[in-house]
Amino acid sequence: MDPDSVGGINRRRLLGWGGLAAAGAVAAGAPPAGARPGHADQASADSEIPPATRPGGAYDQYVAKLAAEGRFSGVVLLSHRGRTVLSRSYGMADREKGIRNHEGIAFSLGSAGKPFGAVAVLQLAQQGKLSLSDTVGTHLKGYAKDIAEQVTIHHLLSGTSGLSTPDEDVQRIFQSREEVHEYYERWVRQSTLVAAPGTRTSHSGADVGIPASIVEAVSGKTYWDYVQENIFGRCGMTGSAFRTRQEWLTDEHIAHPYMTLADGSQVDAVRHLDKGSPSPDVLGKNPGRAFIDAPGDGGFATAPDLVRFAHALGDGTVLHRPWAELLTGAKIPHSGSSFGAYDMPVRIVNGQWVLGRGGGNPGVSANWNIYPHTGWVGVVLGNCDGLPLQEITGREMRAVTGASPGDGGGG
Repeated sequence: MDPDSVGGINRRRLLGWGGLAAAGAVAAGAPPAGARPGHADQASADSEIPPATRPGGAYDQYVAKLAAEGRFSGVVLLSHRGRTVLSRSYGMADREKGIRNHEGIAFSLGSAGKPFGAVAVLQLAQQGKLSLSDTVGTHLKGYAKDIAEQVTIHHLLSGTSGLSTPDEDVQRIFQSREEVHEYYERWVRQSTLVAAPGTRTSHSGADVGIPASIVEAVSGKTYWDYVQENIFGRCGMTGSAFRTRQEWLTDEHIAHPYMTLADGSQVDAVRHLDKGSPSPDVLGKNPGRAFIDAPGDGGFATAPDLVRFAHALGDGTVLHRPWAELLTGAKIPHSGSSFGAYDMPVRIVNGQWVLGRGGGNPGVSANWNIYPHTGWVGVVLGNCDGLPLQEITGREMRAVTGASPGDGGGG
């Protein structure tokens, strides 16, 4: 039977990448002071669990220290072959309402949600509805002739389109899904070809926005609805969705982003749309102004849901195995042992591949990593500025692989 239409367990799902199976339970262990542990159960075979990954181990102690210093608010999770080895939650999801972070809280993903768009495109390619060699003009009208005829879907997904997109209007406060959709569709159409297709492009909005438009043109659904049905739904990611600002304000299962202002104070960004970040990387930005994330970007997810997504990539749930391998296969060299895949960096750490994606916004930090050959998945989700995401994920890699990630990376 076709895994596109089968939700049950089959041989492909049992084999997976490195024996990945459905997300399981949490390993026993006494939590550090101030941590909110997950539920407890038997972990995988002790011989396969490095001491640094265990409750009370080096990684657990490191995150606990960050939280005690006020530098971490959120959730970390380490899963091995379907069983949660470590799950810790710190800080408040909503300080005003007194709601603490926990495993069931959904966090804004920022760029960590971009690979959902690549999965959507590959699902349609797998079904024969498009080809990765198709040019932009094959599916979309209204683009400049050089873009329409020269830039392919492969170029866009691999970050080699040669396109440059104008800066976003970070001051605009959007009021509806329709307004967001219209603005970003128009925004990516303002892209220009500044280098030959095949040239590495740095964070071009067109590289995710145009594929999202192609998904909509081919599927007949909005990008948000397509991903909800064909990725979140298939994976059993019941806590994940593209949330609106109203939901962010009212749903008690969504973490609020705490943004640091120039005077050092922190505010709930969604409740203070008049405030913007002073950080040069995201100057003036406030994630709550968007109403809903732009097609091709973002989304909200819980830590267990991201583990489910990782397993679904390896067991045939969302893509046949060859197409999943195409998604995560190295396409272009970056530095050292780091490479670009489709909408994500991949790297070799201590002799094994690490696949994943990070993202950030004011008050938002997110990262998920898959270690396909050893069956590990690591998730870091945060909701305050000042969280050292790259350092945390480096510590995670060291705990899982026994080595530092070196100079590979990306977000």
